[in-house]
Amino acid sequence: MTAPSKTPLVLVPGLLCTADLFTAQRTTLADVADITIGRHTGHPTVAAIAQEILASAPPKFAVAGLSMGGYVAFELVRQAPERVLKLALLDTAARPDAPERKEARLKLLELAREHGMAAVQKALMPNLIHAARQNDAPLVDRVVQMAVDTGFDAFKRQQEALMSRPDCRPLLASIRIPALVLVGDGDTLTPPELSHEMHAGIAGSRLVVVPGSGHLSTMEKPDEVNAALRDWLAA
Repeated sequence: MTAPSKTPLVLVPGLLCTADLFTAQRTTLADVADITIGRHTGHPTVAAIAQEILASAPPKFAVAGLSMGGYVAFELVRQAPERVLKLALLDTAARPDAPERKEARLKLLELAREHGMAAVQKALMPNLIHAARQNDAPLVDRVVQMAVDTGFDAFKRQQEALMSRPDCRPLLASIRIPALVLVGDGDTLTPPELSHEMHAGIAGSRLVVVPGSGHLSTMEKPDEVNAALRDWLAA
């Protein structure tokens, strides 16, 4: 009996996140997906990041991106709609950076220059994980380590890419592939109303709100996220 074929799946991490963001997904979904991690650290524009991912991605693939990874996923759909089979948008948004967010990014770059990457991630922590998990030392340590592993130079390029990213709301109506929109109910960085906006704009999309999760849902609530991704991959 022939085993069912696996879906090529590109996972794109968020700002100051590494492949560790998707450790639980890479393990649990390995039976249904051939998973690769999209590189999102090498360029100062979302367009160039997407071009690099497309250069090494399979001819056709599903993509799931969290936060910054979601912005890159939108760009992959924009540049190569014929290659993207399915789209999962995790704790992200379709809107461009607001002026106050750009100002906050510049302040974080100064903090990084003066005090290092761990200081940046610790300052962001209240917005990264659920309020109930702020004292979860193993989780907090993993999140901080991702920033340290990313490093300042890559962080600077990522911030430049995020500040200049396009408005993806006009793209929503053109998306006609199986789409999952998922968000933690306690996500304060890209709150649920932004996911409701994307869900409303993408016909036929599925919306999942994960209870007890903040912004880094793949790490905070891996079982719930994996179940949603498995259903999406089977769609």
